[in-house]
Amino acid sequence: MFRTAITLAATLLATTAFAQPAPTGATVEVNGMQLYYEVSGQGDPLIVLHGAYMNIPTMGEIIPKLAETHTVYALEFQGHGRTTDIDRPITYPALANDVAAFMDTIGIEKADIFGYSMGAAAGLRLAIDHPEKVDQLVAASVSYDASGWQPAFVEFIPQMVPELFIGTPMEEEWKKLAPNPDGFRGVVEKLIALEHEPMAWEEEVRQLKTPVLIIAGDADVTTLEHNVALFRLLGGGGMGDMGAPLPASRLAVLPATSHTAVINQTDLLYGFIEPFLQGETPAGFMGQ
Repeated sequence: MFRTAITLAATLLATTAFAQPAPTGATVEVNGMQLYYEVSGQGDPLIVLHGAYMNIPTMGEIIPKLAETHTVYALEFQGHGRTTDIDRPITYPALANDVAAFMDTIGIEKADIFGYSMGAAAGLRLAIDHPEKVDQLVAASVSYDASGWQPAFVEFIPQMVPELFIGTPMEEEWKKLAPNPDGFRGVVEKLIALEHEPMAWEEEVRQLKTPVLIIAGDADVTTLEHNVALFRLLGGGGMGDMGAPLPASRLAVLPATSHTAVINQTDLLYGFIEPFLQGETPAGFMGQ
C-alpha cells in the first residue's frame, strides 16, 4: 500500500489515464436510519456487504476490482461507518431487510450480492427472505448454523465483553466515520448480542434456488466440514464428468487463510467471483 515518493509519483503518472472515477457516496433513509452507500463502476448491479466492525474502506481492494466489471453498490450497515445506529438490535434478518429496503428505495429490482462474514450471513438471509431480489450470492466466511463455528470461537464467545473493544485502535478508527462518535459501546453490545443469536437455517437453505458461491479460508471461523455441508445442501459435492451438468452453486477454499485474511486476497477472490457471476465453468480435458 505504501510506496516511496518517487515510485508513487511515477505510478500515478502512468495510471492516471486509466484510473476509475472515484466512487459516488450518498445517504438514503432506510428503516429509520441514514444508510450510507457508495456506487462505482459500470455493468450489472452487485451489492457488497461488509463484516462486523468494518466499513467500506476496510473491505479493501476487492470493491474497486469488482467495479471494473460491475456497477458496485457498497453499503455500510447499521451503526457501521457513516450509517447511523438506531434503537434496534443488530440481527441477520434485520440486516437482510435493510438491504431489501435499500434496493427498493433506490430502484434496484434484482442484483448479485457479495457478502463477507456478517455481510455474508446477511446476504444468505436476504436470499432466504427475499429470493426475488437476489440473482447470485457470493458468501465469504459464512455459517448457516451455530454448530458450524470452530470450537475455539465457540469457547471465546462467552468472553466477549465491550471492554475488549473500547479504548482500542478499533474504536478510534470507528469514530473517524461515525455520525455519533460516542455510540461505539452501544454498537459493540449489539454485535456481541449478535454472536449469541440462534442460527439454525438448514431447512431454509435446503430450499434455496439461488446459486451460491461459498468462499472460506482453510483456517476460517467456520469449520471445513460446515462449508462442505452447506455446499451439499445447495446441491453440490457430487462427481462431475458423468454427463450431468455441474450444480449452479460452487465452493472455494483459500489455503493458509484465517478468517480476517480472506478479504485481503483480492486477486484470488476476484478469480473465483468473476467466473461465477459470469456463469463460466472450467472445461475438462475431454471438453466437458
